[in-house]
Amino acid sequence: MAIPRFSSLLRCRKWAKSDWLVASIGCVLIVFFLSFFFDPTSDSVPSVDRSRPIISPSDLVKLKLSSVAKERGAFCLDGSLPGYHFHEGSGSGSQSWLVHLEGGGWCNTVASCSARALTKLGSSNYFEQEVAFQGVLSSDPSQNPEFFNWNKVAIRYCDGASFSGRPEAEFKNGTRLFFRGQLIWEAIIDELLSMGMSDAKQAILTGCSAGGLASLIHCDYFRDHLPKDAAVKCVSDGGYFLNVPDVLGNPTMRSFYHDVVNLQGVEKSLDQKCVAKTEPSKCMFPQEFLKNIRTPVFLVNPAYDFWQIQHVLVPTSADPDKSWAKCRLNIKECDAEQIKVLHGFRSSMMTAIGEFHQNKDGGMFIDSCYAHCQTVMSVTWHSLTSPRIENKVKDI
Repeated sequence: MAIPRFSSLLRCRKWAKSDWLVASIGCVLIVFFLSFFFDPTSDSVPSVDRSRPIISPSDLVKLKLSSVAKERGAFCLDGSLPGYHFHEGSGSGSQSWLVHLEGGGWCNTVASCSARALTKLGSSNYFEQEVAFQGVLSSDPSQNPEFFNWNKVAIRYCDGASFSGRPEAEFKNGTRLFFRGQLIWEAIIDELLSMGMSDAKQAILTGCSAGGLASLIHCDYFRDHLPKDAAVKCVSDGGYFLNVPDVLGNPTMRSFYHDVVNLQGVEKSLDQKCVAKTEPSKCMFPQEFLKNIRTPVFLVNPAYDFWQIQHVLVPTSADPDKSWAKCRLNIKECDAEQIKVLHGFRSSMMTAIGEFHQNKDGGMFIDSCYAHCQTVMSVTWHSLTSPRIENKVKDI
């Protein structure tokens, strides 16, 4: 079974230098390959070259707008209805559920949220009517041997605050922005419970990037709304964002989260033990609240997370002379001093997750790839070129 194997990876939590060498070698073949697939300016689920692999009609899953969202007041930023894609499970997977939260960054100002509301990250009017389920969502047993026949759900991201915004923060001056991420989360989970998830024997909440952060923020809520005897885990893919200064020493990411929390009223959705001890926006960082999660958690994250390198470590505001322009887009273009800075970021990542090493109910897969989300693409989830550490892949 897939979920019990979650704990079998615990022995991979501590790495010797040889382990990192194995992970680095395993990534050499895919770093160049992935450079064709990832949009370096976006935090959303990476776009994939549709000619590789070939997408068959059976891989495409139709969009469903939430049937309860309107009565619950759960709207995307522009006021449209939120939605999700659902593939029904079968056979041994009929009572197993995998719920995936889409990523796509955040918006921290009225202007950026207004712009976002004109895209698929802020309005269901721009959602694709069908999307391909790949990686951990695939129904191909050769690509996804553990979860291929589970009930699988991909919840679309259209609020801009990791499914955590609250309507009391909305403007009363006529600005047409809906901060309803928390309501979207609650409405769709209730809808899935009515569709059979209330009888789940096994369930995993996962997400990519901003969705990976959301999977941690909402982890215990997910656990608490499922049967007590169900095996429930939460998996964050590329969602362990660091509270570190950029290369100029500015707290760029912390300031950004501060604005997101204040703009969209996220405070009440965050871990309240954390909020009681520190400034609420700091509780957007997993390092601050992960220890308070009661549900077993599994982290999938690259030590050289390219989104964080491009937006946290070296945002454009910290590179006025463009000296990092080539390096931040292609690690092969980095000079020796820049590589040292990247190694420093990797050290910060390993230090940040150090306390999590001691969590006997959790686990992690941290590789040395220059990547971001890795569970939603077949090439990095389960393939000949998937990253491995001591021949272990990311089976959850």
